[in-house]
Amino acid sequence: MSKSKKQAKISLVLVVYQNIFNVTAMFAQKTTHLGTAFKQYFKIVPALTKELKHEAHYIRHSVYCEDLGYEPTQPDKFELDEYDAYALHLLIHSIKQNTFIGCVRIITPPTDDPNWLLPFEKACGNTLNRSIIDPEKLPRKQIAEVSRLAVLSSFRRRKGEANSPINLSENDLDPALTPRFPYIPLGLYYGTVELAHLYNIKVLFLLTEERLATHFNKLGIQIKFIGSPVNHRGLRFPSMVDVNKTIDNIRPLFRPLYRAIAEDIQAGLEEKSQQDAGTPQS
Repeated sequence: MSKSKKQAKISLVLVVYQNIFNVTAMFAQKTTHLGTAFKQYFKIVPALTKELKHEAHYIRHSVYCEDLGYEPTQPDKFELDEYDAYALHLLIHSIKQNTFIGCVRIITPPTDDPNWLLPFEKACGNTLNRSIIDPEKLPRKQIAEVSRLAVLSSFRRRKGEANSPINLSENDLDPALTPRFPYIPLGLYYGTVELAHLYNIKVLFLLTEERLATHFNKLGIQIKFIGSPVNHRGLRFPSMVDVNKTIDNIRPLFRPLYRAIAEDIQAGLEEKSQQDAGTPQS
């Protein structure tokens, strides 16, 4: 091989390696960006005090009662039901607007008695495919139901989103489109998974729209249908999320985002623990 051909081959190899380096660096920058960008704009807050739970109830009233008319309006502007006494609550806080803009809750059975049913078990008792999973055969302390996921209207006012308590569309799924990337719904769902993990909940159940489940699955939230749909504020599928499997299978692109959200939740739990113990915050 002539000297000029050798040099050309070496140059080609160097170009290939440089391209690989550039792609790797760009990927690393993107994966870091999702976590840092989230922290610039939002914070996930466990609602562990009466005051924070009231924030969640207020958001729910704004969305479920005033915007969508799913529930009757209340004079105190709080939306509550009998399951809130057995629920863990999460909020998402807008850093720039310094206000809470969304919420979700995890209903946990207060007893090992399988006769105490979660809401989805009552609504879907005849449509569940119990060959996939049978909630009645699982330890009640290891299951829970996700519900009352809601985001204030000013943060979901794009075309077609006004009649849904939360927004997510096909165009939101590219992390390169930073302004559109669905930090709010994904933050609430990742926060739900992490909080469930910390409370040793293994399986989360929920009623969900097919469209929303499809979009979340593309983002790595593995929502599995476990029965035929029911008419509950529109057509909803009984579904499940395996908490540990979801955490283990988070795509590398989204891991920094999940870590940022997990840090928020752990910080909130530690702060409440210190307050309960009377320990000054560092």
